[in-house]
Amino acid sequence: MELALIDFDAPLAQQAATMASACETVGFFQLPLSVVPRHIVDDAWTAAAEFFALPEAEKRTIEFPEQGYPYGYSPFRFETLAKSLDDGSPSGPDLKESLSVGPDCGHPSGGADTADSNSETSDPIHSDQAWIRSPSLWPERPAGLRAAWTAYYQALAQVAEQLMTVMAVALELAPTYFDSLIDQPITSMRALHYPAINAAEDAVDSNSLRAGAHSDYGTLTILRTDNVSGLQIQQPDGRWNDITPRPDTFIVNLGDSIAQWTNDRWRSTVHRVALTDTAPRQSFAFFHMANWDASIECLPTCRVDGEPPHHEPVQAGPWLMRKFTSTVT
Repeated sequence: MELALIDFDAPLAQQAATMASACETVGFFQLPLSVVPRHIVDDAWTAAAEFFALPEAEKRTIEFPEQGYPYGYSPFRFETLAKSLDDGSPSGPDLKESLSVGPDCGHPSGGADTADSNSETSDPIHSDQAWIRSPSLWPERPAGLRAAWTAYYQALAQVAEQLMTVMAVALELAPTYFDSLIDQPITSMRALHYPAINAAEDAVDSNSLRAGAHSDYGTLTILRTDNVSGLQIQQPDGRWNDITPRPDTFIVNLGDSIAQWTNDRWRSTVHRVALTDTAPRQSFAFFHMANWDASIECLPTCRVDGEPPHHEPVQAGPWLMRKFTSTVT
Protein backbone atom coordinates (compact mmCIF):
# COMPACT_ATOMS: atom_id res chain seq x y z
CA MET A 1 0.00 0.00 0.00
CA GLU A 2 1.42 3.37 -1.04
CA LEU A 3 0.71 6.46 1.05
CA ALA A 4 0.02 10.04 -0.03
CA LEU A 5 3.08 12.30 0.02
CA ILE A 6 2.96 15.82 1.47
CA ASP A 7 5.40 18.28 -0.08
CA PHE A 8 6.32 21.21 2.16
CA ASP A 9 7.36 23.18 -0.96
CA ALA A 10 3.82 23.02 -2.38
CA PRO A 11 1.27 25.78 -1.64
CA LEU A 12 -0.21 25.47 1.84
CA ALA A 13 -3.71 24.91 0.46
CA GLN A 14 -2.44 21.96 -1.59
CA GLN A 15 -0.67 20.47 1.43
CA ALA A 16 -3.85 20.85 3.48
CA ALA A 17 -5.98 19.16 0.80
CA THR A 18 -3.59 16.21 0.57
CA MET A 19 -3.49 15.88 4.33
CA ALA A 20 -7.28 16.08 4.76
CA SER A 21 -7.84 13.31 2.23
CA ALA A 22 -5.16 11.05 3.74
CA CYS A 23 -6.27 11.65 7.33
CA GLU A 24 -9.95 11.02 6.60
CA THR A 25 -9.38 7.78 4.68
CA VAL A 26 -6.17 6.16 6.00
CA GLY A 27 -4.75 8.14 8.94
CA PHE A 28 -1.25 7.74 7.43
CA PHE A 29 0.78 9.75 4.91
CA GLN A 30 4.43 10.32 3.96
CA LEU A 31 7.01 13.08 4.00
CA PRO A 32 10.27 13.16 2.06
CA LEU A 33 13.24 12.25 4.26
CA SER A 34 14.81 15.51 3.04
CA VAL A 35 12.61 17.58 5.39
CA VAL A 36 15.45 16.92 7.88
CA PRO A 37 19.13 17.36 6.88
CA ARG A 38 20.41 13.94 5.86
CA HIS A 39 23.42 13.94 8.20
CA ILE A 40 21.12 14.50 11.19
CA VAL A 41 18.86 11.62 10.14
CA ASP A 42 21.74 9.24 9.46
CA ASP A 43 23.75 10.10 12.57
CA ALA A 44 20.78 9.30 14.82
CA TRP A 45 20.00 6.09 12.90
CA THR A 46 23.60 4.85 13.02
CA ALA A 47 23.94 5.60 16.74
CA ALA A 48 20.78 3.58 17.40
CA ALA A 49 22.13 0.60 15.45
CA GLU A 50 25.42 0.77 17.34
CA PHE A 51 23.59 0.82 20.67
CA PHE A 52 21.47 -2.23 19.84
CA ALA A 53 24.64 -4.09 18.80
CA LEU A 54 26.08 -3.75 22.33
CA PRO A 55 26.09 -6.71 24.74
CA GLU A 56 22.76 -7.22 26.52
CA ALA A 57 24.29 -6.57 29.94
CA GLU A 58 25.59 -3.18 28.83
CA LYS A 59 22.27 -2.12 27.35
CA ARG A 60 20.48 -3.11 30.54
CA THR A 61 22.52 -0.63 32.60
CA ILE A 62 19.96 1.98 31.43
CA GLU A 63 16.93 -0.29 31.58
CA PHE A 64 13.72 1.29 32.92
CA PRO A 65 14.71 1.76 36.59
CA GLU A 66 11.23 1.04 37.91
CA GLN A 67 7.82 -0.12 36.70
CA GLY A 68 6.21 2.57 34.59
CA TYR A 69 9.32 4.73 34.11
CA PRO A 70 8.91 6.16 30.60
CA TYR A 71 12.49 6.35 29.30
CA GLY A 72 15.46 4.05 28.94
CA TYR A 73 16.09 0.60 27.50
CA SER A 74 13.26 -1.88 27.08
CA PRO A 75 14.50 -5.47 26.58
CA PHE A 76 13.21 -8.04 24.11
CA ARG A 77 9.66 -9.20 25.00
CA PHE A 78 9.31 -6.58 27.77
CA GLU A 79 6.37 -4.67 26.26
CA THR A 80 2.97 -5.77 24.96
CA LEU A 81 1.54 -2.90 22.91
CA ALA A 82 -1.72 -4.72 22.17
CA LYS A 83 -2.71 -4.31 25.84
CA SER A 84 -3.25 -0.59 25.19
CA LEU A 85 -6.35 -1.39 23.11
CA ASP A 86 -7.98 -2.90 26.20
CA ASP A 87 -10.18 -5.12 24.02
CA GLY A 88 -9.44 -8.46 25.64
CA SER A 89 -7.74 -9.92 22.56
CA PRO A 90 -5.06 -12.55 23.30
CA SER A 91 -1.57 -11.18 22.78
CA GLY A 92 1.97 -12.21 23.54
CA PRO A 93 4.89 -9.90 24.34
CA ASP A 94 6.35 -7.88 21.47
CA LEU A 95 9.38 -9.33 19.69
CA LYS A 96 11.46 -6.18 19.90
CA GLU A 97 13.78 -4.10 22.08
CA SER A 98 13.83 -0.32 22.27
CA LEU A 99 15.50 2.79 23.63
CA SER A 100 13.31 5.77 24.54
CA VAL A 101 14.06 9.38 25.46
CA GLY A 102 11.83 12.26 26.49
CA PRO A 103 11.12 15.99 26.38
CA ASP A 104 14.46 16.97 27.91
CA CYS A 105 15.86 16.45 24.40
CA GLY A 106 14.07 19.62 23.41
CA HIS A 107 16.33 21.81 25.55
CA PRO A 108 19.00 23.68 23.58
CA SER A 109 21.73 22.23 25.80
CA GLY A 110 20.23 18.73 25.78
CA GLY A 111 22.86 17.25 23.50
CA ALA A 112 25.98 18.54 25.20
CA ASP A 113 28.30 15.62 25.91
CA THR A 114 29.78 17.57 28.81
CA ALA A 115 26.49 17.55 30.72
CA ASP A 116 25.64 14.98 33.37
CA SER A 117 24.01 12.40 31.12
CA ASN A 118 21.22 11.43 33.53
CA SER A 119 20.70 14.66 35.46
CA GLU A 120 17.43 16.49 36.03
CA THR A 121 16.64 19.38 33.74
CA SER A 122 17.13 22.78 35.37
CA ASP A 123 13.64 23.89 34.36
CA PRO A 124 10.96 23.72 37.05
CA ILE A 125 8.63 20.73 36.76
CA HIS A 126 5.05 20.85 37.96
CA SER A 127 4.37 17.86 40.18
CA ASP A 128 1.63 16.47 37.93
CA GLN A 129 4.08 16.41 35.01
CA ALA A 130 7.00 14.83 36.88
CA TRP A 131 6.34 11.41 35.32
CA ILE A 132 6.45 12.49 31.67
CA ARG A 133 9.33 14.90 32.28
CA SER A 134 11.49 12.28 33.99
CA PRO A 135 15.13 12.50 32.88
CA SER A 136 16.13 10.53 29.82
CA LEU A 137 18.67 7.79 30.52
CA TRP A 138 21.67 7.88 28.20
CA PRO A 139 24.15 5.08 27.46
CA GLU A 140 27.89 5.59 27.76
CA ARG A 141 28.31 4.00 24.34
CA PRO A 142 28.18 4.89 21.54
CA ALA A 143 29.75 8.14 22.68
CA GLY A 144 27.94 10.38 20.20
CA LEU A 145 24.44 8.98 20.66
CA ARG A 146 23.14 11.70 22.94
CA ALA A 147 24.23 14.56 20.71
CA ALA A 148 22.97 12.83 17.56
CA TRP A 149 19.59 11.98 19.06
CA THR A 150 19.10 15.45 20.50
CA ALA A 151 19.74 17.04 17.11
CA TYR A 152 17.31 14.60 15.50
CA TYR A 153 14.63 15.22 18.15
CA GLN A 154 14.87 18.99 17.73
CA ALA A 155 14.74 18.77 13.91
CA LEU A 156 11.64 16.57 14.01
CA ALA A 157 10.03 18.89 16.56
CA GLN A 158 10.13 21.63 13.92
CA VAL A 159 8.66 19.27 11.32
CA ALA A 160 5.84 18.35 13.72
CA GLU A 161 5.02 22.01 14.35
CA GLN A 162 4.81 22.61 10.62
CA LEU A 163 2.51 19.60 10.22
CA MET A 164 0.23 20.93 12.97
CA THR A 165 -0.05 24.20 11.04
CA VAL A 166 -1.06 22.29 7.91
CA MET A 167 -3.56 20.31 9.99
CA ALA A 168 -5.15 23.47 11.30
CA VAL A 169 -5.65 24.78 7.76
CA ALA A 170 -7.00 21.41 6.62
CA LEU A 171 -9.54 21.55 9.46
CA GLU A 172 -10.65 25.07 8.48
CA LEU A 173 -9.04 26.63 11.55
CA ALA A 174 -6.56 29.49 11.85
CA PRO A 175 -3.02 28.30 10.98
CA THR A 176 -1.93 29.15 14.54
CA TYR A 177 -4.85 27.35 16.22
CA PHE A 178 -2.76 24.61 17.83
CA ASP A 179 0.21 26.80 18.78
CA SER A 180 -0.79 27.37 22.42
CA LEU A 181 -1.64 23.68 22.81
CA ILE A 182 1.77 22.39 21.67
CA ASP A 183 4.21 25.04 22.89
CA GLN A 184 5.34 22.88 25.85
CA PRO A 185 4.90 19.42 24.32
CA ILE A 186 5.49 16.15 26.16
CA THR A 187 6.98 14.55 23.08
CA SER A 188 9.08 11.38 23.28
CA MET A 189 11.25 9.47 20.82
CA ARG A 190 12.04 5.77 20.52
CA ALA A 191 14.37 3.64 18.42
CA LEU A 192 13.27 0.05 17.95
CA HIS A 193 15.21 -3.06 17.01
CA TYR A 194 13.47 -6.24 15.90
CA PRO A 195 16.04 -9.07 16.01
CA ALA A 196 16.07 -11.77 13.38
CA ILE A 197 13.54 -14.44 14.28
CA ASN A 198 14.07 -18.17 14.02
CA ALA A 199 10.74 -19.74 14.98
CA ALA A 200 12.32 -23.02 16.09
CA GLU A 201 15.07 -21.48 18.20
CA ASP A 202 13.13 -18.52 19.59
CA ALA A 203 9.94 -20.43 20.50
CA VAL A 204 7.73 -17.63 19.19
CA ASP A 205 4.34 -17.48 20.91
CA SER A 206 1.50 -17.88 18.40
CA ASN A 207 -0.01 -14.62 19.68
CA SER A 208 3.24 -12.62 19.51
CA LEU A 209 4.02 -10.01 16.87
CA ARG A 210 7.05 -7.82 16.42
CA ALA A 211 4.81 -5.02 17.70
CA GLY A 212 1.23 -5.80 18.69
CA ALA A 213 -1.82 -4.06 17.29
CA HIS A 214 -2.24 -0.56 18.75
CA SER A 215 -3.07 3.02 17.96
CA ASP A 216 -0.70 5.81 18.95
CA TYR A 217 -1.72 8.05 21.81
CA GLY A 218 -0.68 11.59 20.97
CA THR A 219 -1.04 13.94 18.02
CA LEU A 220 1.16 12.36 15.36
CA THR A 221 4.06 9.95 14.95
CA ILE A 222 6.94 10.53 12.54
CA LEU A 223 8.56 7.18 11.70
CA ARG A 224 11.65 6.19 9.80
CA THR A 225 12.02 2.54 8.79
CA ASP A 226 14.51 0.41 6.89
CA ASN A 227 13.60 -1.72 3.87
CA VAL A 228 12.30 -4.73 5.83
CA SER A 229 8.53 -5.23 5.62
CA GLY A 230 6.21 -5.72 8.58
CA LEU A 231 4.28 -2.50 9.17
CA GLN A 232 0.56 -3.09 8.61
CA ILE A 233 -2.52 -0.92 9.09
CA GLN A 234 -6.01 -2.16 9.86
CA GLN A 235 -8.91 -1.28 7.60
CA PRO A 236 -12.39 -0.61 9.04
CA ASP A 237 -13.49 -4.11 7.99
CA GLY A 238 -10.65 -5.66 10.02
CA ARG A 239 -8.36 -6.54 7.10
CA TRP A 240 -4.64 -5.77 7.40
CA ASN A 241 -2.82 -3.89 4.62
CA ASP A 242 0.96 -3.93 4.25
CA ILE A 243 2.70 -0.56 4.09
CA THR A 244 5.45 -0.62 1.47
CA PRO A 245 8.76 0.13 3.23
CA ARG A 246 10.34 3.31 1.87
CA PRO A 247 13.65 4.18 3.57
CA ASP A 248 13.72 7.51 1.66
CA THR A 249 10.58 8.84 3.37
CA PHE A 250 9.13 9.40 6.81
CA ILE A 251 5.84 7.66 7.50
CA VAL A 252 3.47 9.85 9.52
CA ASN A 253 0.37 8.60 11.30
CA LEU A 254 -2.22 10.28 13.49
CA GLY A 255 -2.66 9.50 17.18
CA ASP A 256 -5.74 9.28 19.35
CA SER A 257 -5.58 12.97 20.29
CA ILE A 258 -6.25 14.02 16.69
CA ALA A 259 -9.10 11.53 16.33
CA GLN A 260 -10.68 12.93 19.48
CA TRP A 261 -10.08 16.55 18.47
CA THR A 262 -11.71 15.91 15.07
CA ASN A 263 -14.63 13.87 16.47
CA ASP A 264 -13.33 10.86 14.49
CA ARG A 265 -13.45 12.76 11.21
CA TRP A 266 -9.73 11.91 10.99
CA ARG A 267 -8.49 8.41 11.79
CA SER A 268 -6.11 7.20 14.47
CA THR A 269 -5.53 3.91 12.70
CA VAL A 270 -4.70 0.69 14.49
CA HIS A 271 -1.41 -0.72 13.20
CA ARG A 272 1.13 -3.41 14.02
CA VAL A 273 4.45 -4.88 12.96
CA ALA A 274 3.86 -8.43 11.75
CA LEU A 275 6.32 -11.23 11.08
CA THR A 276 6.09 -10.90 7.29
CA ASP A 277 9.90 -11.01 7.15
CA THR A 278 12.04 -12.66 9.84
CA ALA A 279 15.13 -10.56 8.96
CA PRO A 280 16.38 -8.03 11.54
CA ARG A 281 14.52 -4.72 11.33
CA GLN A 282 15.07 -1.21 12.72
CA SER A 283 12.78 1.78 12.98
CA PHE A 284 12.83 5.16 14.73
CA ALA A 285 9.63 6.81 16.00
CA PHE A 286 9.09 10.42 17.10
CA PHE A 287 5.87 10.63 19.14
CA HIS A 288 4.64 14.21 19.06
CA MET A 289 2.34 15.10 21.95
CA ALA A 290 0.37 18.15 22.99
CA ASN A 291 1.08 19.99 26.24
CA TRP A 292 0.42 18.02 29.43
CA ASP A 293 -2.60 20.16 30.34
CA ALA A 294 -3.97 20.57 26.80
CA SER A 295 -7.68 19.79 26.65
CA ILE A 296 -8.46 17.27 23.93
CA GLU A 297 -12.07 17.98 23.00
CA CYS A 298 -14.12 18.26 19.84
CA LEU A 299 -12.90 21.11 17.62
CA PRO A 300 -15.45 23.79 16.64
CA THR A 301 -15.21 22.87 12.94
CA CYS A 302 -15.83 19.17 13.68
CA ARG A 303 -19.04 19.48 15.69
CA VAL A 304 -22.21 18.01 14.26
CA ASP A 305 -25.28 20.13 15.00
CA GLY A 306 -27.65 18.44 17.40
CA GLU A 307 -25.28 15.58 18.22
CA PRO A 308 -23.03 15.23 21.26
CA PRO A 309 -19.28 14.73 20.64
CA HIS A 310 -18.14 11.12 20.34
CA HIS A 311 -15.60 11.52 23.17
CA GLU A 312 -15.53 13.14 26.58
CA PRO A 313 -12.81 15.82 26.95
CA VAL A 314 -9.52 14.50 28.33
CA GLN A 315 -6.31 16.12 29.49
CA ALA A 316 -3.45 15.06 27.21
CA GLY A 317 -0.90 14.15 29.90
CA PRO A 318 -2.95 11.88 32.16
CA TRP A 319 -4.41 10.18 29.07
CA LEU A 320 -0.91 9.41 27.80
CA MET A 321 0.24 8.14 31.20
CA ARG A 322 -2.67 5.69 31.47
CA LYS A 323 -2.13 4.30 27.97
CA PHE A 324 1.64 3.94 28.37
CA THR A 325 1.55 2.14 31.70
CA SER A 326 -1.01 -0.38 30.36
CA THR A 327 1.55 -1.87 27.95
CA VAL A 328 4.18 -3.05 30.43
CA THR A 329 4.23 -6.83 30.73
